[in-house]
Amino acid sequence: MATAQKDPVLVVVQLSGGNDYLNTVIPYQDPNYYDNRQTLHFPEEQVHKLDDQLAFNPSMGPMKEIFDRGDMAVVHGVGWENATRSHFRAMDIWHTAEPDKVGTEGWLGQAIRELDPEGTNPVTAVNVGYGLPRALVAPNVSVASVADLSTYGLLTAIEQKQQRDQMLQRFSRMYAPAIGSGPVMDYLGQTGLDALKGADMLRMAPDGYSSGVEYASNPLADKLKDVSKILLAGLGTRVFYTEHGGFDTHAAQGPNHPKLWSQVSSAVADFWDDLHEHDAADNVMMFIFSEFGRRVKENGSGTDHGAAGVSFAIGPQVAGGMYSSYPETRAEALQDGDLAPNLDFRGLYTTVLEDWMGVDATPIVNGRFEKPAFIAKG
Repeated sequence: MATAQKDPVLVVVQLSGGNDYLNTVIPYQDPNYYDNRQTLHFPEEQVHKLDDQLAFNPSMGPMKEIFDRGDMAVVHGVGWENATRSHFRAMDIWHTAEPDKVGTEGWLGQAIRELDPEGTNPVTAVNVGYGLPRALVAPNVSVASVADLSTYGLLTAIEQKQQRDQMLQRFSRMYAPAIGSGPVMDYLGQTGLDALKGADMLRMAPDGYSSGVEYASNPLADKLKDVSKILLAGLGTRVFYTEHGGFDTHAAQGPNHPKLWSQVSSAVADFWDDLHEHDAADNVMMFIFSEFGRRVKENGSGTDHGAAGVSFAIGPQVAGGMYSSYPETRAEALQDGDLAPNLDFRGLYTTVLEDWMGVDATPIVNGRFEKPAFIAKG
């Protein structure tokens, strides 16, 4: 997919904690919504209406503008059968596409291996944030991880290859008693070398960057600005990953959830404004998800862990609109008090992998699933 001249690029934004679906895409005409959210509801006159039934949270104005121009797919009822309310397990399932067992390889890690099977580019995938998301982990796949591009650099003062090799050898020897030798040490050495190469490439990314867009002042905006810098540097990165936390709103959801969506919406809008300013948006798609939604009935000051959630795909090549159906809110239709999923997340992944990235999804998601057709056919 993407354009004839440019490879497709995927930007993943993970909303950690379990985003409240009901107060993100609001069924403002549904009496069940108001009955279950007596203190945590938004009146009709405050919301951003998408149609005659559903609306965005009042804090999502910038995302409503993206939706209105046809560049956003809202994907409803996303989840899987026998959903878990454990943050750790739910996120692990999203990262590995393995609901029935503990997976060992990330869904994007496997895709990266298909995109760059020889590992020729150490920045084919970049995580903007701390650590390494499990979604990006797979054998023989190197991923660059950068918390702050302005201060990034791994051993950048070491200029000579001989000195670098010596440090990598010391690194391998340090771990040798614990892990043995042979292929493992070779892998560690290659991983270290890739990290050094990736650091050299990424630390140059900000040098040629300038923009008329003034990004919002929040952590996600900072991360997406770094994504833009790397993307515009033309380093061949195909997958970007970043995360925005705080969505575990058991208490004080009233003030906190709108604030979170104000941060996400402004950051996302600024990112796309930046890419459009640089005529660099056409081959980019953003995918936003959270590990689960939250329970239909509020707990007094917040909401507890639920099941079905909502995901978003954004970009010029996205066929905008709403996909799948909003889960029923009737008490009889709920799944142990939760909105019941009606679209397996692996079908959503299939769309992203096959229709956008050009990668066979079947071995990655372990089967064939109904996929929402939100990629425009151009």
